[in-house]
Amino acid sequence: MGNEDKQGVESSVGRRSVLIGAGTLGMTALLAACGGGDGNKSEKVAVPSDVETKTAKLGFIALTDAAPLIMAKELGLFAKYGMPDVQVAKQANWAATRDNLALGSGAGGVDGAHILTPMPYFLTLGSNGKPTPISILARLNTNGQGISVEKAYLAAKADLDAAKMKAIIADKKAGGSKITMAMTFPGGTHDLWIRYWLAAAGINPESDVELITIPPPQMVANMKAKTMEAFCVGEPWNAQLVAQNIGYTAVSTGQLWQDHPEKSFAMRSDWIEKHPKAAVALTAAIIEAQQWCDKRENIDKMAETIGGRDYLKVPPADIKDRLAGLFKMGDGREIKDAPFRMKFWADNASFPFKSHDMWFLVENQRWGKLPADLDRTAVIAKVNRADIWRKAAALAGVAEADIPTDDSRGQEKFFDGKVFDPGNPAAYLESLAIKKA
Repeated sequence: MGNEDKQGVESSVGRRSVLIGAGTLGMTALLAACGGGDGNKSEKVAVPSDVETKTAKLGFIALTDAAPLIMAKELGLFAKYGMPDVQVAKQANWAATRDNLALGSGAGGVDGAHILTPMPYFLTLGSNGKPTPISILARLNTNGQGISVEKAYLAAKADLDAAKMKAIIADKKAGGSKITMAMTFPGGTHDLWIRYWLAAAGINPESDVELITIPPPQMVANMKAKTMEAFCVGEPWNAQLVAQNIGYTAVSTGQLWQDHPEKSFAMRSDWIEKHPKAAVALTAAIIEAQQWCDKRENIDKMAETIGGRDYLKVPPADIKDRLAGLFKMGDGREIKDAPFRMKFWADNASFPFKSHDMWFLVENQRWGKLPADLDRTAVIAKVNRADIWRKAAALAGVAEADIPTDDSRGQEKFFDGKVFDPGNPAAYLESLAIKKA
């Protein structure tokens, strides 16, 4: 293992700061000028009056985990923190998000976005074009993605164990058929989840199947058109596939890795340099929205809001159940009060642990998306702005005891028994049998 990894997250391994169940404000209180009435919040939030700008343009993709950005807008939280003119703009796909971040709002793009966690690294490193420094200010959620398959695999009962698909895949390939599966962006979270699931079962995602890129809102239509046999995407599209009786959910990604990190809130680094107080204010608004989104009594309101025509354009019923922990998988399995439901705030869901960024970088090295000699700790220090999150959490009235002081969540264990030690990522990489040659 290189010294660069030891100097960063390694010193943090094993320590955890777990947020105790912070309550959140109701709708009326959220629209009030200051916070209050929450036992874990300070009595009054000192809302900044001197933010450098009152506006920002933020992109989002039509996914349930964009809810914190959408609800921060809809609940008036950006305005509460001194930024009444924030725009929340739908993006066509992740490539459009990437391109619009590279442009910036001054050139018709966006200043920040709801984004796949690895993408700020690709942008900063110039992996997909000209380097554009992007900073991660918060994690938006944990869990809440799914791997869905077509009904042809029902007889094999493919689920958490993807090995049940191997015989069907082998037969199809022997007959000259191509096995196509979809994810949403090469090297993104959905790409990594489906690759991990397949590889853990001895199915090589590099040679046994072909992985294609499909935008999240188009997954269900493409499965119906038999463009692919499986896909990995965020909710509500897995639930909608089941609701339309087209296929079923083999596994929800929280079953692969309990409380895994997922989307992030990121901003252009030059925007942050120009507007440091505004960056803290935006993040504080999103943190407060995450607390609201995580309360079960708000699920109906949230589903109705984000499901509207300006946002996801799906029936609220396709959003509600899985947010509440009810997973009707579409193959007869029904899981109630699932521990792997999407979380926005509980169990440190919002904090951008640097150890998690380390895993995403290592996995992208595993599949050849990033160079093997990448100085991981150096680029994490450049991209991950946990310092801004801590300032924003204090501004939002989060109790000091509930603000993590450690940038590592420690060792992580996966469903197949693999352990990722952020202090020794080389050992993890070495333990993986299937990787890009």
